[in-house]
Amino acid sequence: MNLGKALAGVGGLTLASRILGLLRDSLFARFVGAGFASDAFLIAFRLPNMFRALFAEGAFASAFIPMFNQKVADKDGDGLQAGITFAEQALSVLLPVLLVMTVILEVFAWPVTFALSGKFNGVSHEQFGYAVMLSRITIPYLMLISLVSLLGGILNSLHKFWVNAAAPILLNLTLIVALLGFHNADPLVTARNQAIGVSVSGALQLAWLAWACRANGVSLRLRRPVWNPDVKRLLALLWPAAAGAGAVQINLVISTALAASLLAHGSVTYIYMADRLNQLPLGLIGIGLGTVLLPTISRQLGGGDEAAAMDTQNRGMELALLLTLPAAVALVVCGEPIAAALFGYGKFDAEDVRHTAEALAAFSLGLPSYILVKVLTPGYYARQDTRTPVRYAMISMLVNLAGNLALIVPLQHMGPPLATAIASTVNVAMLYFTLVRRGHFKADGRLRRRAWRLGVAAAAMGVVLWLGQGVLTPYLHGSWMVRGGALAALVSAGSLVYGLAAIVSGAFTRDDLALLRRRR
Repeated sequence: MNLGKALAGVGGLTLASRILGLLRDSLFARFVGAGFASDAFLIAFRLPNMFRALFAEGAFASAFIPMFNQKVADKDGDGLQAGITFAEQALSVLLPVLLVMTVILEVFAWPVTFALSGKFNGVSHEQFGYAVMLSRITIPYLMLISLVSLLGGILNSLHKFWVNAAAPILLNLTLIVALLGFHNADPLVTARNQAIGVSVSGALQLAWLAWACRANGVSLRLRRPVWNPDVKRLLALLWPAAAGAGAVQINLVISTALAASLLAHGSVTYIYMADRLNQLPLGLIGIGLGTVLLPTISRQLGGGDEAAAMDTQNRGMELALLLTLPAAVALVVCGEPIAAALFGYGKFDAEDVRHTAEALAAFSLGLPSYILVKVLTPGYYARQDTRTPVRYAMISMLVNLAGNLALIVPLQHMGPPLATAIASTVNVAMLYFTLVRRGHFKADGRLRRRAWRLGVAAAAMGVVLWLGQGVLTPYLHGSWMVRGGALAALVSAGSLVYGLAAIVSGAFTRDDLALLRRRR
C-alpha cells in the first residue's frame, strides 16, 4: 500500500473539511463574536467534540480495527462475512449503552454543564439555564457520532478511507447553512440555531456512512446483545484505550472549565478559535496519518512482516516532521495576521484577534508532538497493547492539570494552551522511548538524516515570515477577496521559502523530485 497516496486521499478530504470549518468559524465570529453566547455554545459543543475525538478518531477505532482486520484476514474463516458478524456483535452491545448514556446525560445536563463551565464566572441563573438548554440540544450528537465511528472503522479496514474522511464535511456544511440562513441580530438566537445544527449533522453523517457501507457490501443487522469472547476482548481493549484518549480530552475539558470559570467572558472563545487554527494541520496530517497507519501496520504485523511495519512507521514520522515543523513555525510567527484575516469581522474586534493569536502561539509550540502521538500510538494499538498509551496519557493529563493551575493566572488565556503543549510533548517522549526500548521502533538512517535538516528549513522560513509579514498586514483587514489574496500570498511565500531551504539543506533531494515526477 502507498502510504503517501492514501494520506493524500484522506488529507485532501480533511483539507476540504478544515477549510469549510474555518469558513464556519469565520461566520460564527462575525455573527456571534466573543462573549457569553459564543462561550455557552462552545461549552455545549465541547461534550460532542470530546466523543467525536474519543470514538471517531480514538479509542473505538484503535480497539475495533485490528480485531476486524483479523477476522477478515483469517484464512480459516469466511473473510468479510466474519468481520461483518463481529461488527454486528459489537453494535449489539454499543447501541444500548449509547441509548442509556444519552438519556442520562439529558437528565443530568445541568450538573454536566456546570462541570464543563464552572457556571461561567458568575452569570445569572437565566443565562446559565440558556447554556444548559444548548447542552441538551447537542447531546444526541454523542450517540450518532459513536455509531458513525463503528461504520467508519469498517470502511477504513476495507481501505475505503475517503468515505469516513468526508463525513465531517457534512457537519461543517450544516453549521454554515444554519449561520447563513438562520443568523439573528441576537447572538443568543444564532448560537441556539448552531446547537440544533450540530445534532442534525450527526444524523446526516450516520446516513452517509450507512449508505457507503451498503454500497461496499456491508449491511449490519440489529441483534440482541451478544456477550461472547470476541465482544469481551473488544471491551478489554476498548476501556484502556478510552481511558487514554479520554485523558487527552479531559485535558481539554479542564482547560475549558478553568477558562470559563476564572477568566473573562470570551476567553473560551479565544482558546477555541486558536485551537481550530491549530487543528488545521493536525487534521490534515495527524488524523490522516493515524487513519492510514493503524490498519496498515496491523495488516503488516498480522502477516509477520515486522520490517515493513518498521519502515511504515519511519516514513510516517518523516511525513509528520516534513509537514508539521513549518506549520508550527508559521502559526507562532504569523498568528495575528492569520487570525485577523479569518476571524476579524463584525462582532470579533481587534482585541479578540490579538488574544486569539496569543493563544494560538502557545498551542502551536506543541503541534509536532500532537501529530507524533498519532504516528506513534499505532505501534502499540496494532500489537493490541492499549494499556501503555493509556498509562502515558494519564501521566500527561496530570502534567496538563499542573500546568493549567500554574499558568492560567499569570498567562490568562495563553496558560491552558501552553500547558496542553507541554503535556503532549511529555506524552510523545514516553511513547517514543518505550517503542525504542522494546525494539518496536528504530529511526533509520533516512529519518535521522532528514529530521534536523527539516528543522533548519523551518527556522529559515520563520525568519523570512517574521521579516516580511509587515508588508502584507495592512491588506488583512479589507474585503474577503483582499484578505484571501493577502493570506494566500503569505502562505505561498512561506511554502516557497521552506521548499527552497529544504532542498538547500538536503532535507529534500533531487531523487525525491524525480520520484514525485514518476508517480505523477
